[in-house]
Amino acid sequence: MAPTRLVVLISGSGSNLQAIIDACERGEINGHIAAVISNKADAYGLERAKKAGIATKVLSHKDFDSREAYDAQLMNVIDSFMPNLVVLAGFMRILTPGLVQKYVGKMLNIHPSLLPKYQGLNTHQRAIDAKDDVHGVSVHFVTEELDGGPVILQAQIPVLKDDTAETLAKRVHEQEHIIYPLVVKWFSEHRLTMEADYAVLDKKQLPAHGAHYSQ
Repeated sequence: MAPTRLVVLISGSGSNLQAIIDACERGEINGHIAAVISNKADAYGLERAKKAGIATKVLSHKDFDSREAYDAQLMNVIDSFMPNLVVLAGFMRILTPGLVQKYVGKMLNIHPSLLPKYQGLNTHQRAIDAKDDVHGVSVHFVTEELDGGPVILQAQIPVLKDDTAETLAKRVHEQEHIIYPLVVKWFSEHRLTMEADYAVLDKKQLPAHGAHYSQ
């Protein structure tokens, strides 16, 4: 199988990017990262990419007068690297329908909650405020509904009595760095696809909450 070409989109520190870089370097993912694109020039993830010898590109949303104009140029930049898979790794932009449709079934996102719970922001505090016993993280295909695409894989962690949003986030991040490279691995092995409104792994439809990762 030909290696999967990845383009990763970031806005911040790029810790999930690093986890995917490491998995590629270990040979766990049958692929390589062709480029890392950020909407912020000071994103530390760009430094991670440069250290790994990966091409980088900054496309600031501040240089465009509309979301549609930005996404049109973003699509041009993504396409110039000819990816098989686009990976959102902390890319803090709401994508336009046109961009989402272009890469449907070929774009992944990671979200720090057990979807469909807590779409959007401040997920850790919301889980604490709701007195949830468990919290976690989901990897899903991207659709036009924010954080609403078919879930592929989830990891759960217990919510402890003395947890704060910060301590919960730290433990969730540890799970993110395990399950995101794993899902990219599945995709790179042609084991994972999106059919209609659900995810398929090894030719079996996954349940609405995706597969469950347990150590």
